Amino acid sequence: MRLQLALDVTDLDESIAFYTKMFATEPVKVKPGYANFAIADPPLKLVLFENTTGGTINHLGVETETADEVTAAEARLTDQGLETTGVDDTVCCYAEKTETWVDGPDDTRWEWYVKKGDADQLENEVVSAAANACCG
Repeated sequence: MRLQLALDVTDLDESIAFYTKMFATEPVKVKPGYANFAIADPPLKLVLFENTTGGTINHLGVETETADEVTAAEARLTDQGLETTGVDDTVCCYAEKTETWVDGPDDTRWEWYVKKGDADQLENEVVSAAANACCG
């Protein structure tokens, strides 16, 4: 697992250059208005979204290795009384994923997810409720 930090940035090219130097790592994916870094040290998934509200956190996340880990996290969160979106298979952020979301204090959005493949769209689309989803 590794933490994900998704940032809104006003200038994608400038931000890519900065974070490439900062973490000595090139992005693994660059699409219109979007860049994605898989940083080994420290273990971090850094995602950049270009828009006019630069300088803010878009969302935070935990990238897992399996869909079972997403389902286990979702079950643990709901057992603790936190409201989640349930586990869904989605296409979002140029990736096919299994994910669940939970809102933290101050509207901080957290995503637990596993990437299953690449996709050609940025916009979120729920493909189906995951077969192993217990709630939602």
